[in-house]
Amino acid sequence: MITVESLTKTYASFTAVDDVSFVCQPGRVTGFLGPNGAGKTTTMRIMVGLTNPTHGRVTIGGHLYRDIPNPGRHVGVLLDASAQHAGRTGREILGIGASTMGLPTSRVDEMLALVSLSDEEAKRRLRNYSLGMKQRLGIAHALLGDPSVLILDEPANGLDPAGIRWMRGLLKGYADRGGTVLLSSHLLNEVELIADEMILIGRGAIVARGDKESLRAGEQHKVTNVTSLDNTLLAKALDAQGYAVTAAGGGLRVEAAPVDVGRVAADNTIVLSDLRSADGGLEDLFLALTSDTQRDDTPAGAQP
Repeated sequence: MITVESLTKTYASFTAVDDVSFVCQPGRVTGFLGPNGAGKTTTMRIMVGLTNPTHGRVTIGGHLYRDIPNPGRHVGVLLDASAQHAGRTGREILGIGASTMGLPTSRVDEMLALVSLSDEEAKRRLRNYSLGMKQRLGIAHALLGDPSVLILDEPANGLDPAGIRWMRGLLKGYADRGGTVLLSSHLLNEVELIADEMILIGRGAIVARGDKESLRAGEQHKVTNVTSLDNTLLAKALDAQGYAVTAAGGGLRVEAAPVDVGRVAADNTIVLSDLRSADGGLEDLFLALTSDTQRDDTPAGAQP
């Protein structure tokens, strides 16, 4: 379990992390989301003792990271896949980690196989690795000590679609066996598929938390796309209930939640062929909740 309590980090007049508190539970994958500069990496660095907090603290299994004996056996960390000696081979990097943790050399072979790095690739020097290979090696290093907690910053960065699917299955399986996983990512669709809970941070402060369903339930505006065997009759029935309806392709766009649209159709014995939320999913929710922290809006009058 990871417990973050009133965590604050300031640099002179700049506050990178502002009174952040949350808990990551065993058996669950927690997604940590936010725009660039939102405070995700600073929070993770504090977790593993690389940055000192101004206020508050983070405990892992009830202990500060610095107080955990042989921490690699308890906490697997991937913050920067390139933060290894560029002149060492992948096998050497894992071998040094195994020796430091008191693990047998056979563990190195197990991890190389787990992350699908071949013997030839394991003999290459890190400087000759692609970004995706560095990510795989970093994940192997994080898992080397068979830890109960994983802290991963952008673990899918550089992975191809097959690699992302592999990583998703790996982390879900890890959590299913009781492990605690905290991962940050800008691949919002991937987080939506893997995370049991999501924490959204902007300008150093938490702006929302919960699972996908509870976050969406908090939205005020509900829109539904629906198609039926009689769209004209359905539109009249919805209008009679006070819902705004417009034509949308071969169906209707309704200012109402899908459950309300379905209820009206059922009450009027209208057969539906399609019924789905028109909300943009996690990406639109993320952008809406962190809108004041975005740096990529086009200024008025600017030409793309």
